[in-house]
Amino acid sequence: MLGFPSNDFGKQEPGSSKEIADFCFNTYGVKFPMFSKAVVSGPNANALYATLAKSTGKTPQWNFHKYLIDRSGKVITSFPSEVAPGNPALVTAIEKALNQSI
Repeated sequence: MLGFPSNDFGKQEPGSSKEIADFCFNTYGVKFPMFSKAVVSGPNANALYATLAKSTGKTPQWNFHKYLIDRSGKVITSFPSEVAPGNPALVTAIEKALNQSI
């Protein structure tokens, strides 16, 4: 699990990358790595998100878009913001990816 904050959606992340990481830790107990704030959609998307969008045909439409990548680095699929972390389809996809050998 990796976090990539962005101010792309409703300007909801105006703070610095450190402020965002601190907020996520203090408010939600986030313990996974948080990267620097970046553009994740549109023509100015950073290289990672441009590659993820190209691989899946899906771009983030709002915060908390999820991309699933296997152990070898292959992009498997994506899940939109509406899919909660505990959603059975997401959990099943993660478990399946974790059970595959490299």
